[in-house]
This record gives sequence, structure tokens and C-alpha cells, in this order.
Amino acid sequence: MDRRPSTRLFRAVAATAALFLASSAHAADKKYDPGASDTEIKLGQTVPHSGPGSLYGVLGRVGEAYFQMLNEKGGINGRKIKFISADDAYSAPKAVEQTRRLVEQEEVLALFGSLGTAPQTAVHKYLNSKGVPQLLLNTGASKWNDPKKNKWTLAGLPLYPTEARILAKYVLSVNPNAKVAIFYQNDDFGRDFLGPFKEELAKAGGNAKVIAEATYDLTDPTIDSQIINLAKSGADVFYNISTGKATSQSIRKLAELGWKPLHLLSAGSTGRSILHAAGLDNAKGIVAIRYAKEVGVPRFENDPDVVAFEELRKKYLPTVDRDNTIAFAGYGQAVTMAEILRRCGDNLTRENVLKQAASLNGFHSPYMLDGITYSFTPDDYTPMKTLYISTFNGADWDISEKPYSD
Repeated sequence: MDRRPSTRLFRAVAATAALFLASSAHAADKKYDPGASDTEIKLGQTVPHSGPGSLYGVLGRVGEAYFQMLNEKGGINGRKIKFISADDAYSAPKAVEQTRRLVEQEEVLALFGSLGTAPQTAVHKYLNSKGVPQLLLNTGASKWNDPKKNKWTLAGLPLYPTEARILAKYVLSVNPNAKVAIFYQNDDFGRDFLGPFKEELAKAGGNAKVIAEATYDLTDPTIDSQIINLAKSGADVFYNISTGKATSQSIRKLAELGWKPLHLLSAGSTGRSILHAAGLDNAKGIVAIRYAKEVGVPRFENDPDVVAFEELRKKYLPTVDRDNTIAFAGYGQAVTMAEILRRCGDNLTRENVLKQAASLNGFHSPYMLDGITYSFTPDDYTPMKTLYISTFNGADWDISEKPYSD
């Protein structure tokens, strides 16, 4: 009796069963939360596309362009990215409204690259209660480093205390007997720098001392009297923890007084518009931390990461200026978010997205200077612990040969 047909049938059934089991096992390996599927990953963000902070809206436009480029190349691990950059007009109530829409209606997997301490503070508790990742924030407030109580939130910029401690170390290295005067904004922003800077000087146990302090409020029409009093203190180091108009006014006032201390400035206040308002000659010699490359300048024009950004800009964002450093920062953060998703593989749960983000230690984002990487670990959400010192020469920033570490 010929048993070959039944043998062939058995083998066919066995093969089908094996394929079914294999595909079932593969399907079981895939894990999804809202915002992820076999074909798509949804991401969200809130930035000011309108209002007084609208120049930062380019962060969202660059993200859209970058993910469009990735989608045209097949997406990430075979999935297309749907990225929604919502307008919060740099308003806390609007940030709440838009964030709730992104989470509850759009059902995004995660948010990244959102801007501003006040708007993000307004949604901080909500996102942590919902277990939605709030990643790579464009703010350096120290509150974002709280993995035990608020594990779903990570900053994307150097934390203000990190910046302050590194500037203090620089002062100690160039002037161990420094007499420091500090001018700071009278709010959480100012105090986030003030305390760590003073603690670092005290920890050194040497002769460097803070001998004078003065504050200002954002509503102050002028800060001349504070600067005059600080100049009378005899300080040879001036730590300027100010923003916007107050920064420009203080730089001009130092020049008017002929006071020439070592001038330290918080990095967020080193933008071209602020320095131009102060007068570039007046700003010469200012020292600030630096961690990012610049675009549109000869120094970096052949850098592979800058070249890649320029190709993206020309193809998808031709109306964005080639020297727009905000746009380049947005590009770097989009690349970093894509890396987080690549590392997630087929486990696209919010918990795993957070796990991969909090394990970025050693990852070099394309907008970072050589020698700088993310330092995130599950127990320490400090974004970067190594930064460069830069000095303004009247036209550009001269960057130190070696970075300083916190």
C-alpha cells in the first residue's frame, strides 16, 4: 500500500503548523501601547508656532521634515512616523489644552522636544500621571532630573545647575582667588544657577568668594542701579544670570562704566539678537558654556552632520535660513528621538520608549560638539555632564580645546 500521499499530507500540515506557530510567536514578540501599530508610530510635541515665541516654531517644522524624509526611506523598523507639532503659543493654558488633545484624542505614543519651563511645568504632573513619555524637553530646569518621582520626563538641554558648576570650575581654574559679583533673575530660573555655582566655589575650599549679589525682576524697566552697585564691590568676576532685555542692558552698562571683570553669561542668553542689542564690541570677552555646533559658519561647513542637515533644509525647508541654530537643534532632537524608536524594535510600549530614552548614555546627537554625548541613565536624568567653555571674540565664539566635566 502506497503511504506517500498521506506522508506528503502530514508534512504539509506539519509545515503549516510550524509556520503558524512561528508567526504567532513573532506576533507575541510585538508589544504596542496607544500610538503604535504594525504600520505607524504617533509622536507629539507642543511649541509656539504663533505668538512672541514663534521663532521656536521651526523646531516643529524641522521635525516634520525629518520624519517625512525617514518615511520616504521606509520609516523606522518598517513603520511610518506620524508627527504632530501643536501650537501652544508659549502659553501654559494652551500647552495643557494641546497636550491633552495629543494624548486623549490623537493618542500619541510619546511627546518629545516640547519647549519652555512654564508650559512644560503645566503638563508635567498630567503626563506623569498618564504614564506618557515627555522626552528631550527644550528647557534646562533642574526639576526635570527626578527619575524617582517623575520618571516620565527628561530634559534635552544641559541642566542649569550643570552649566553653573562647570562655569564655577572654570573660574577656579583661571582665577583661584576670584572675587565674584552675581546678577540674577529673581525667580526659579535665576536660583537654579545661583545655588550650584556658589556651592561649587565653597566646595573648592579656596579663596574664591562671592562678595556681592543683586537681583532684578522681569518687569524692571532698567537694571542700571544694580550693575552700578555690583561694579563698586571690587569684584573681578561678574556672573550674569539674566535673560533678554536685561542681558543686553547689563552688557551695555558694564561697557559704559568701564568695568572689565571676567564676564560669565548663561548660555541661553548668548543669542545673536541679544548680543547685537548690547553691541558686539561690548560683548567681547564674555564667557559661556557651549555644547552645540553652529550652522552657516565656515568652521563647521564640512562637518558631516551639518552637511546632512543642510541637505534636509534645502530639500524640505528652503525658507529656513541656513544659519538657523534653533532649526539645527530641532534636527538633532528629531534624530535622537528616531534613535530611541529604533532601539525599541517591536516593543513599542511607553515603558520601553522611556527605558530606551533613559539609556542613551554615550549617544552623540548630530548637533553636539565632538566629545559631548548624552549622559542619561535610569537613575540620573542629567542630559549632559560635559560641556565646552567658549569666549566671544566680537564676531564669533572661540571654543576651548578640551571640554569641562561636571
